Amino acid sequence: MGFPILSISIFTPLIAGLVILFLPAEKRDLIRRIALAAAAITLTLTIILYFSYDPAAGGYQFIEKFDWVPALGISYHLGLDGMSLPLFLLGGIVLFCGVLVSWNVDDRPREFFSFMMFLGVSILGVFASLDLFQLFFFFEIAIFPKYLMIVIWGSPKTREYGGMKLTIYLFVGSMLALVGALAIYSNSGMGTFNLLDLENAAFPLEFQKIWFPVVFLGFAILGGIFPFHSWAPDGHVAAPTAISMMLAGVEMKVGAFAALRVGIELLPQGAEFWAPAILVLATVNVVYGAFIALVQTDFKYVIGFSSVSHMGLVLIGFATLNEKGLLGAGYQMFSHGVMTAMFFAIVGMVYDRAHTREISHLGGFIKKMPWAAIGFIIAGLVSMGMPGFSGFIAEFPIFMGVWAKAPVVAIIAILGVLITAAYIFLVIRRVFFGELPAEFADVKGINVPDKIVIGMLAIIMISIGCFPSLMEPILQSGVDRILTLLGGV
Repeated sequence: MGFPILSISIFTPLIAGLVILFLPAEKRDLIRRIALAAAAITLTLTIILYFSYDPAAGGYQFIEKFDWVPALGISYHLGLDGMSLPLFLLGGIVLFCGVLVSWNVDDRPREFFSFMMFLGVSILGVFASLDLFQLFFFFEIAIFPKYLMIVIWGSPKTREYGGMKLTIYLFVGSMLALVGALAIYSNSGMGTFNLLDLENAAFPLEFQKIWFPVVFLGFAILGGIFPFHSWAPDGHVAAPTAISMMLAGVEMKVGAFAALRVGIELLPQGAEFWAPAILVLATVNVVYGAFIALVQTDFKYVIGFSSVSHMGLVLIGFATLNEKGLLGAGYQMFSHGVMTAMFFAIVGMVYDRAHTREISHLGGFIKKMPWAAIGFIIAGLVSMGMPGFSGFIAEFPIFMGVWAKAPVVAIIAILGVLITAAYIFLVIRRVFFGELPAEFADVKGINVPDKIVIGMLAIIMISIGCFPSLMEPILQSGVDRILTLLGGV
């Protein structure tokens, strides 16, 4: 094991969170600077990892491993492959942007930034884990800070309901995932939680048919799969801006990624058996989420249901079990993470100044917040899958993959894209164009940290859209590894 860059990336936010937690509450500026420094270090390390990965070699790289609880076959085992590396980078990006967007939080910033750092540890830990117990460990530790950040700093009207609903749903999913993980450990006969070893366990077909839906759904609940999706819009809307960004931008990817890593990769024959059911549920995600977003009157709920719809495309890509679909799903997880972080950041900027999210009460905000308007339009074009933006690069291969698997699903799912264009255009027109209401005449523009967030996220979405080769070789190496595991299907 060489330089432990993965461990440093994961535990820098942990150290920062602990340091912040023990600082005097009145040291607000110091608290913010420590959080920003930790997020910047983490982002820098994730960028270094991303551009240090060798797609030609493929497989897992930056491996770190030592025995943790050897008597139980548990190890501290880290590594990144072509599917997890872009998500690891995404975690660094959204954590950094979340700190900047929260720069003016004045209500207990010590606890706020500390819990945000702990949430970052959980996210990065899941993406890098190569031990099933360790993956579940990191998956679980996010529940506590997520709940507290919603019920303490969230929207006063809905925070208790949204926080509790999210927690209950995710606890149910965690219990399913835990039972499935124990079944995998027991049936393998290997006495290990090492994911690389379990990939070669050759579980019996009947075992895979029984336990795949338990494992997959257990994790996919966090990914917003229908009909267990309703925690997502309520949780996103109730959460403070930065946590909405992290929940929709990264946490939903944690659930989808874990469902892929544990469900599909360890139980490939079970995945093949249940793929038609996943396609049906995911298609409902896409179309239902888009239609519900279309009729929302709350600015933030539009984005909440939009996230449910777009995560359906990720799950459709998974369920194709073919090269194009999986490649598109990898792109979509990254693209949607950046896009939805932009959406929620801008919704938060508008709400902080207008003190309302009712779309009918807004209008003309491009006159006061041109940066926010341009950023929202760019994210909207990504959401609609317009060429030249990362959304097109993600959605096109997904539809290619599902057309090869089930053309009817592709035809139905395309409705979601059409409805997406409708609600994005409507929101842009009603919020940012038209007449500015008189009560918002004195609204101030956005600050420098907000401009940095908008500019950074916009550049990423445009860069991936115009130059997909920045990510394609890395994702392709991850897809090739998954297809090898699916070879026996």
